[in-house]
Amino acid sequence: MSATTSQNASALKRGWTTGACATAATRAALTALLAKTFPDPVEITLPKGETPSFALALEEAGEGWARAGIVKDAGDDPDVTHGALIVSTVRHGKRGMGITFKAGEGVGKVTKPGLPIEPGEAAINPVPRKMMQDVVEAVAEQNNAAPDIEIEISVPGGLELASKTWNPRLGIEGGISILGTTGIVHPFSCSAWIHAIHRGIDVARAVGLTHLAGATGSTSEAAVKKLHGLDDQALIDMGDFVGGMLKYLRTHPVPRVTVAGGFAKMTKFAQGRLDLHSGRSQVDFDWLAACLKEAGSDADLCARAREANTALEVLQAATAQDIDIANEVALHALKTARDTLRSFDIKVDIVVVDRQGEVIARAE
Repeated sequence: MSATTSQNASALKRGWTTGACATAATRAALTALLAKTFPDPVEITLPKGETPSFALALEEAGEGWARAGIVKDAGDDPDVTHGALIVSTVRHGKRGMGITFKAGEGVGKVTKPGLPIEPGEAAINPVPRKMMQDVVEAVAEQNNAAPDIEIEISVPGGLELASKTWNPRLGIEGGISILGTTGIVHPFSCSAWIHAIHRGIDVARAVGLTHLAGATGSTSEAAVKKLHGLDDQALIDMGDFVGGMLKYLRTHPVPRVTVAGGFAKMTKFAQGRLDLHSGRSQVDFDWLAACLKEAGSDADLCARAREANTALEVLQAATAQDIDIANEVALHALKTARDTLRSFDIKVDIVVVDRQGEVIARAE
């Protein structure tokens, strides 16, 4: 599969995440560093097994370092990083240091707690880090070299791009984040996505499935699949459109439906939001503080929640004090789901998962 291959003309074109581009650029740069040649196009393996190839837009090398760049193609998604040059520079590190990451020009650094990356670290999310680590280990082994490599990711113009994202509010300074959990950008289109949700429900009903699950992302989808032992066909690609799924089930019911998601997304659902996209709904930290009070927390923790940077920060603080805020969120989310379904003939349950895919709360 080629990164530049067009999809069916009647469909929206998929794109590639900054994480996928950074991984491909890292593979090309490290191959040049160790084998003295740039592979072009360069192929990588994504988390779900897809193997796209990417054309190089930049090739540079010197003593002890090599650099490769790939222009990000976001497909038909209105992504602010579409067309950006994602550059990876790799250097030999000290023996035994392993693989390290550095934020270059246009890539942000984390400055506040509550994100999956610790403060002070380059804003390169866990899945892209893992993808690049796998690439380094594989290329190093192929060339009989130790995987002691520094990876510096840069995005020229990334600081300006970041001003159009939530990064400044999240305390990510200096540029964009390197993101992606699957490596693939699915085009944003409310009508197209909701249409696909409806078709998924139709097919599941047609084959006689009695229990469906909608998840906000791949991590929660894997968790709910394992929890309930569901077939892939029972998994509805709900994404942010929980309302689109539940409203369709009013008139196209199944006996049981599960709604699963991470803590932040499920918090927005618990607040009554039916579109969980970050551009159209935000976590209400005053609401979370009220939930903490319901759960028995003290005034200090409630005040900290009101001033929190992210929902994850609130979850971590509550967990440290043995306050089960995730359960409170699950119960409120269950009420939102029931109110939206308007039917007591459909059994509904809520599953909240953490970033590692572990179930941290359930309500039914």
